[in-house]
Amino acid sequence: MDIQRVIGGDIIMAFDECPPYPSEYDYVKKSMHLTHRWLDRCITQINNSEDLYGYSQNLFPIVQGGAFSGLRRESCTYIAGRDAAGNAIGGLSVGEPEELMYEMCGLCCSNLPQHKPRYLMGVGTPWNILECIALGIDLFDCVLPTRNGRNAMLFTSQGVINIDNKKWELDFSPIDAGISCETSNFYSKAYLRHLIKSKELLGLTIASVHNLAFYLHLVTEARKHIEAGDFVSWKNEQVPLLKQRL
Repeated sequence: MDIQRVIGGDIIMAFDECPPYPSEYDYVKKSMHLTHRWLDRCITQINNSEDLYGYSQNLFPIVQGGAFSGLRRESCTYIAGRDAAGNAIGGLSVGEPEELMYEMCGLCCSNLPQHKPRYLMGVGTPWNILECIALGIDLFDCVLPTRNGRNAMLFTSQGVINIDNKKWELDFSPIDAGISCETSNFYSKAYLRHLIKSKELLGLTIASVHNLAFYLHLVTEARKHIEAGDFVSWKNEQVPLLKQRL
């Protein structure tokens, strides 16, 4: 807790244990109760210290419970009872099927306060993000944009590109003209492929910058459609498009 204070975190995460998938019920239950005990200790420590830099540093508890609906509800009840500024959902996107992830995410969103931010940890692909926004998630974090970019996978407005493929060798069109990112509009698919194949570090940088820009574009568009009142229909059109392998 003190380290998170010192580094200036706006959101400070409570300690938790994240069980792997699949895990036995008894282990997940024991792990969840451990997470709850850690949370109470984290709250005590945070309450006995002060914000360091003139702005609020907020502790977010983390819901656990694996893929077990009863445990998830119990954890949500425990977390909500601590009246934190926001709440996180952990232990998903750890190998379970997507539909199960959505089921657990929706269950947690239904059992956490609607007037406080809900943060889904470690998720995910562009289509995961849109589906989980529809379920009630407000905040995300994930390594996918940069990790997959460094491994030649690009997320674009037209679908997923493996820039390693030979089909892009002579494609001099922009990486993605569908988003307003200077990097994505300036560099061509052929040039990026050349850099990646040549193991030039610039290629990894361009791919990472593009993917991050695309994620920012996606959630910006999502906000516009939420405000316009047509998010669900837009999301249903986007998800199959985003999943396409080009």
